[in-house]
Amino acid sequence: MAANTNEVDVIIAGGGPVGVLTANLLGLHGVRVLVLERESTPHGQPRAFSCDDEALRIYQSAGLIDALKPDLRQSRRVTYTGVGNKPIAELHLSEVDFGFGYTPIWFFYQPLLEKALREGLARFEHATLRLGTEVEALEQAPAGVTVRTRDLASGERGAVRARYLVGCDGGRSTVRGLLGIAMEGRSYEEPWIAISGTVPEDAAPPECSIVCDPERPGFVGRGPVGQFRWEFRLRPGETGEEMVQPNSVRRLIAPYVDPEKVKVERAQLYTFRCLVAPRWREGRTFLAGDAAHMMPPFMGQGLVSGLRDAANLAWKLARVIHGRAPEALLDTYDQERRPHVRTMLDATVRLGYVFMARNTPTALLRDTLLRGLQRIPSVRHFVEGFRFKPPPSLEEGWLLGGRRSGRTAPEGSYFPQPRVRLASGEERLLDDTLGSGFAVLSRKNGPATEAAHALAEALGGTSVTVGPPGVRSTDSRTVEDHTGRLAEWFTRHGVDVAVVRPDRFVFGAVPLARLPELRTALGVDRT
Repeated sequence: MAANTNEVDVIIAGGGPVGVLTANLLGLHGVRVLVLERESTPHGQPRAFSCDDEALRIYQSAGLIDALKPDLRQSRRVTYTGVGNKPIAELHLSEVDFGFGYTPIWFFYQPLLEKALREGLARFEHATLRLGTEVEALEQAPAGVTVRTRDLASGERGAVRARYLVGCDGGRSTVRGLLGIAMEGRSYEEPWIAISGTVPEDAAPPECSIVCDPERPGFVGRGPVGQFRWEFRLRPGETGEEMVQPNSVRRLIAPYVDPEKVKVERAQLYTFRCLVAPRWREGRTFLAGDAAHMMPPFMGQGLVSGLRDAANLAWKLARVIHGRAPEALLDTYDQERRPHVRTMLDATVRLGYVFMARNTPTALLRDTLLRGLQRIPSVRHFVEGFRFKPPPSLEEGWLLGGRRSGRTAPEGSYFPQPRVRLASGEERLLDDTLGSGFAVLSRKNGPATEAAHALAEALGGTSVTVGPPGVRSTDSRTVEDHTGRLAEWFTRHGVDVAVVRPDRFVFGAVPLARLPELRTALGVDRT
């Protein structure tokens, strides 16, 4: 717990997954952080349900993957069904590898996820979670921000000061409202119902299905610890009050499971929203997660997008706070993240249009077309390999040259994470050798290796030398690239040295002759 929680480096409004993950990442960087959460006890509701390989890699970077993974369930296959509940497509996820260390789709139980994230804060004396406290006002000044608070139990009012404030307080964000920022986009008025509950293992339905029948579009997903999620679109004439009743809930889930064997925990109505804040920074205050953007659930990217926000912003705040970067670095948060969110939102909406046809004739045409197209190997690979999901990339921002020089350029790409072998013979995921800061990777040769070591020292980061398969080094900074994936990456881009940011995006990668250019761009030679 911070010695003085009324004056910290960063205040985070909102103690949900995005806010607490941000606090964990800041804690790793030695930043004094205070999380203000309105609720005094855990809400215990299984709201979000799915995440992806990028999310797990971010949890790994926060040092929390070992605590979280036992309560995650890997999705090995997703089936899309059309009219009459007949299959129209399948994603074979256990065979999909985007190269980031994990398979693409995982399901979780949000109360357990939030518990592990909050327990992670106990690692840091300089991180505090203050429950039962709401934000009432904020005042910004050139040197910092003051947040006016109220204790909901006692009514006592107070003030906390920080250099920066991050609003992670959800779709109805108080912080965003106090900044006068209105969301842009649209809301879909048709209601859906989300049903959560537990099912015994011997009665559980298939793993995961996307139901694209216009009679009752929906989603069926199997999570960890016996959890299941059903989501269905309400038909015209059905009222929310009627459909959340126990008899209606049993009728909705009956086609997929024996309702008598389900313990329903939650039946909640919701509508889709496609909203993005026009700016994510106002002075010393930032927006992240649902406070900055909301999207439909068709690709399961709502929470994951918030986790990406945290991974992008936390290290930048830490670097500025510790005097290692100018204030202008923080402007690249909005510059880098908002375009990717819009790309993901557009892809999600397009997927929704394809799979949520409004009438049976249109749906039958879609089903026939999709089945036919998948006879073409390249199309089948595109569908089964989940290639319609936009890849993680940065098009402009804090990169070598300020922007990506092309779709296949190394700068702005998400660096691969294969398993590597250490000098001891132990195998581990690459990021576990990189630390929580910058990493400089180089191919094993004398000049490049020495130059990489010097650059890493100047950045205050970690240097890792990539050795060839079958050759084990006694140097603790060398890893054996026994899968060959790193060598392939260096060869494909024609580079010898790569600088990887704390969020695992590539700042820049160059052949040895261009190393002075890379050092200049990083600012490590300034006096």
